[in-house]
Amino acid sequence: MGKSDSQVVFGIRSVIEAIRSGKEIEKILVRRDLRGETAHELLSLIRKEKIPVQYVPVEKINRITRKNHQGILAFISVIEYTRIDELVPSLYEDGRSPFLMMLDGITDVRNLGAIIRTAESAGVQGIILPQKRSSMLTADTIKTSAGALYHLPVCRTSSAKETLIYLRECGLQLVAASEKAEKSFFEIDFMPPTLIILGAEDKGLSIEVLKGVDELVKVPMAGKIGSLNVSAAAAVLLYEVVRQRTLSD
Repeated sequence: MGKSDSQVVFGIRSVIEAIRSGKEIEKILVRRDLRGETAHELLSLIRKEKIPVQYVPVEKINRITRKNHQGILAFISVIEYTRIDELVPSLYEDGRSPFLMMLDGITDVRNLGAIIRTAESAGVQGIILPQKRSSMLTADTIKTSAGALYHLPVCRTSSAKETLIYLRECGLQLVAASEKAEKSFFEIDFMPPTLIILGAEDKGLSIEVLKGVDELVKVPMAGKIGSLNVSAAAAVLLYEVVRQRTLSD
């Protein structure tokens, strides 16, 4: 990711103030051997606010900026995240049947943007991104999504497992796409509140997601190529939900 894609804040005190001011932070890079009282204050604040952090060699930070970063660099998010425990209750309060999507391990910016664009067009009410297995949302993601990121709530979760448990308790069925599934997505009733989960093309779904879903489904393939691009698969699945819900109106 280039420096032009999102705002970069560096220096211990500057990052502390960015956090305290309520800035949405994608992640923070911390020099592995960072020490000192002010550094301890910052690290405690990072843990308290549950901000994604990576401990890296100082050379990695130097490649991003040569200024006096003091071993700390933060990427400010280009959007404002939504809390999942605020989004779902608000959908029920508005009389809407939740229609959400989780993207597990999708790190390609173009795929991510294309999926988000399709999701917004299909009426998805929120996107969930696990912190550990997702690309940062950048200006390129917004461009690829044709601006859909400005209109679609995005929830970031530190634990996909806990989020799936919460959503099931909220009455959602958890449906994940996998080319190894035996059941076709045509066999699923998408009228109930639903979470659609897609994984990366190369690594697929994480173990914690596979263990936490209600249904594994596949897109039937009639040709010689065994799978679709993940953004194409997303479009097929999402518009089956739209088809079913439209026919019932």
